[in-house]
Amino acid sequence: TTGGPPVATGFSLLLRVARGRQAFEVILDERTVRFRPLFVHALDQFVTQPWRHAQDDGSRVGVQFRQVRLARRGRRRAFAVPLGCLRRLPIRSLDDLTLEVADGEFLILVGPSGCGKTTALRLVAGLEKPTSGSIAIGDSVVNDVTPRDRDIAMVFQNYALYPHMTVYRNLAFGLKERHTPKPEIERRVREASAMLGLDDLLDRRPAQLSGGQRQRVAMGRALVREPKAFLLDEPLSNLDAKLRVQMRAELKRIHQRLGITTIYVTHDQVEAMTLGDRIVVMSNGRVQQIGKPQEVYSRPKNLFVAGFIGSPPMNLLRGRCTDGCIRLGELELPWSGADAPEVAVGLRPEDLRPAGDGGPSLEFVVDVVEPLGNEVVVHGTTPGTAVESGAEDEAEIPLVTEGARAAMTAVFEPADEPSPGVRMRLGVAPERVHIFDLRTREAIGR
Repeated sequence: TTGGPPVATGFSLLLRVARGRQAFEVILDERTVRFRPLFVHALDQFVTQPWRHAQDDGSRVGVQFRQVRLARRGRRRAFAVPLGCLRRLPIRSLDDLTLEVADGEFLILVGPSGCGKTTALRLVAGLEKPTSGSIAIGDSVVNDVTPRDRDIAMVFQNYALYPHMTVYRNLAFGLKERHTPKPEIERRVREASAMLGLDDLLDRRPAQLSGGQRQRVAMGRALVREPKAFLLDEPLSNLDAKLRVQMRAELKRIHQRLGITTIYVTHDQVEAMTLGDRIVVMSNGRVQQIGKPQEVYSRPKNLFVAGFIGSPPMNLLRGRCTDGCIRLGELELPWSGADAPEVAVGLRPEDLRPAGDGGPSLEFVVDVVEPLGNEVVVHGTTPGTAVESGAEDEAEIPLVTEGARAAMTAVFEPADEPSPGVRMRLGVAPERVHIFDLRTREAIGR
């Protein structure tokens, strides 16, 4: 191997191998072995070793083989690859996913990258097959139904437009493939273009369109199908911030007008909160919570949901509930539930305000101030120990130096903007405090 260990992706394996001054990428998967020239590298001989790649969830993908030989026959290269065995070991992309989407509902699958939300969408579309369980559309189980026969339209993250076709031909292509009569194609294309504001763009090619216009064409291609359901895989992720806001409103307007069942995948919680009738929060292939957006925000089921839903995320500090009190350092709040010696106390940044006279409060030292016009986001520290929710970014950069203190974020009104370095007190509303058992990581009812 050259350049370190092999790289495993799904159930395929990528090896970089070399002999003499020729080097190649060897791509192995369940059915094929493919080679392509890579770069010049000096290496006299090599023998591959049995190797296994551990995934984060403990399952493994591995390959075992003995030797790879590169040879020449005339002007063409011939490759002999005696493989020991190529093994596929199980990975659970989704685990016990049970969902029922109502007719006309706008359902959002939201979660961090790699949580399984796109896999779930591809299963519904028929692009992947489940290892167990069933998928039903209406009253029909469609596990063995091909994607084209499921009457579902999918909008991909990268638009997937035909670059050599005009907007009109992109919109009409799927209908032509289904042998739809020409008058019907004309009617559907004109209706979709009028709805999406594409009438002046029908003769242009994708290269002549902006990102927002391309996204509308991709949506239009799904609309003209008049399917039973729409599947949207992060359709707004390639747009800039202003266009995302415009397209969010556009998507909601289209859904309200057509009422077609829609499943929408995103990692952006703002999209989830603003678009969905219900949201499904996912992590590591499992559903964490299902509910209406405001319900999930107001009553998170566990620590992961508490840390993932909300921007800025919920502050989580270690505390305890004993003798009818929630104790968080010097802060004491009334508690009517059972005693819990180890809990995480959750405080939403928008629920914290500069303390007035009286009322429960905690010490806060301001470190970074971010004015946003309509509000001010304030980062600082408070005495205590922070608790990780499991939803933190892998490479999260701390805005404050924690030391023996816990990082905390608050959202103030512009008139209350503090200066960095100020020591102040934050008022806490007891009815807005969230409590989580640190042993089970589940929410505790008051």
